Amino acid sequence: MSLDIEYKLMPLSARLKQGTSAEHSRLDKRIMKLSPFADRQRFSRFVRMQVRLHAVTENLYNSSELQSLLPSLAKGDRLAKVLADSQDLGVSEVELAQDIFAAKAVPKASKLGALGWVYTQEGSSMGGAILFKIAKEKLGLSEEFGARHLAGHAEGRARYWRKVTGDLDAIQLDDIQMQEVIAGAIDAFNFVYQSVDELYKDLDSKAAC
Repeated sequence: MSLDIEYKLMPLSARLKQGTSAEHSRLDKRIMKLSPFADRQRFSRFVRMQVRLHAVTENLYNSSELQSLLPSLAKGDRLAKVLADSQDLGVSEVELAQDIFAAKAVPKASKLGALGWVYTQEGSSMGGAILFKIAKEKLGLSEEFGARHLAGHAEGRARYWRKVTGDLDAIQLDDIQMQEVIAGAIDAFNFVYQSVDELYKDLDSKAAC
């Protein structure tokens, strides 16, 4: 079987993983270089990045049109938790307003592009287990203070992720439509990368080794 045919037979979730691997790796390396868990100040910048991402996707999680495609979507919105964490960590109203403004400046995604944004956000939640453990051990945070948004889903991370990817894979799309979903996911990764750059620019030169 040729690689082209094998690729076309991949379910949407597998294509998304493959199609965003470069952006995912680039973002992970950038964030880790900035040592967001070195102290609570640095971590608060990480939480502000999460505010921006979740503020962009809030309407997607509450969209009846998208919920018809991804039935599990209504249970995934974590904006309220991120906002509570930002308050715990002393993010000011001015800073929060800046983050909401940055989110509102993002062009509205198409329906298919929105699926890519949701995939990116839910993927970060799945990978949050390690980050949650670090936040607890190094910063003394918890699911009740400062790190609510990193805590696992009530159904369990893996189980909920399987539901999300299962819903994605059940959507009937042609190659061009799948590429539109992947493009949306790449847009999400790039937005987060840009947000990290903006939020850490004054600390960048002080990044811990």
